[in-house]
Amino acid sequence: MPWVYIIECSDASYYTGSTWDLDARITQHQLGAGAVYTSTRTPVLLRFCMETESIREAYDWERRIHGWSRAKKVALIEGRLNDLPGLSRSRQGEVGGE
Repeated sequence: MPWVYIIECSDASYYTGSTWDLDARITQHQLGAGAVYTSTRTPVLLRFCMETESIREAYDWERRIHGWSRAKKVALIEGRLNDLPGLSRSRQGEVGGE
């Protein structure tokens, strides 16, 4: 099954990706062959992964997460799903709220 994942790089930055084979992809990242971005930021640690129904869904999640703030990614990693709506960039800076 396809996966979306977040890894933490050695410089504490996050990288989000999608793949058919999670174990193989993480190994590629560890070896510096997974992506240009992660190739100079090894070792990496898998911080979040979610199995999806299709590679399209995994890729859609990857694209969505790319646009998230670091705080929102941390909330996802920590399983604080109820905090995600409040951490949306479109809601930051709003006065009042719902």
